[in-house]
Amino acid sequence: MIVAYSIDTLRNPDTRTQAFAAMVRDTTPKLYTQIRRIVQYHDDADDVLQNTYMKAWQALDSFRGDCQISTWLYRIAMNEALSLLQRQRITDSLDAEDDANMRSLESDPYFDGDETELMLQQAIATLPEKQRIVFNLKYFDEMKYEDMSTMLETSVGALKASYHLAVKKIEEYFNAHD
Repeated sequence: MIVAYSIDTLRNPDTRTQAFAAMVRDTTPKLYTQIRRIVQYHDDADDVLQNTYMKAWQALDSFRGDCQISTWLYRIAMNEALSLLQRQRITDSLDAEDDANMRSLESDPYFDGDETELMLQQAIATLPEKQRIVFNLKYFDEMKYEDMSTMLETSVGALKASYHLAVKKIEEYFNAHD
């Protein structure tokens, strides 16, 4: 019997394991893509994804249900991704990290975009973390500011400002590399 996931099936001890497996199956592709846009390296994205699901499993009983399950998972994933970036930044300077990130996009076997896509990813890699996250959520996932506000626990106005600044910086990057 296949069990669909919902708050009720995830909390029910009889259906929890099957519902969680269904949730993982259904959310992994989109969640991985979003994590990957933040951490950029495949191995790091896999680690963050695994940590996200482990934390979600441990917190199932404390999930209040005041947002969608996907929003809750994204919030956990964003926190995990940002924690990873903070740990990495302790040993790397920001400029060296940006240069390495841009070079890694060119040689990454999981990146198969064309030249314009590569340039866009390089421009995104130069953005500060918050702007990069907001840009990715709005541009690639077409997420509403209200949903981002819930997930990132910040105001809609701050998110709009971050997105506007990110777009401006990406445009400047493209203009400088014509």
